[in-house]
Amino acid sequence: QVQLVESGGGLVQAGGSLRLSCAASGRTFFTTYTMGWFRQAPGMEREFVAAIGWRGTYMYYSDSVKGRFTISRDNAKNTVYLQMNSLKPEDTAVYYCAADPRIDYRGYEYTYWGQGTQVTVSS
Repeated sequence: QVQLVESGGGLVQAGGSLRLSCAASGRTFFTTYTMGWFRQAPGMEREFVAAIGWRGTYMYYSDSVKGRFTISRDNAKNTVYLQMNSLKPEDTAVYYCAADPRIDYRGYEYTYWGQGTQVTVSS
């Protein structure tokens, strides 16, 4: 089992920045896991935001955040980050961290999920 705990959400004005963190525990080989971020706005389906492979060389973003968000990971700390810049009101959502044991996984059906952290962007 893998436990994921997100932090760093909050209220920010449009144009501002936030950095989300996701701490993983429960497995010693977290370093090989693909890590992803998803989000879900009220009344909407959950959508993919970004993913990063175990070495950090594979990164993939949705078109809606490309150029504004950056995903990274620190395997020594079992933590993955999402740096969000130039935030827009439409980025408002609950952001979820996800983990999957498949190396450099390019799908969206992750095995493990966090509880989510709220991000609200005011106009």
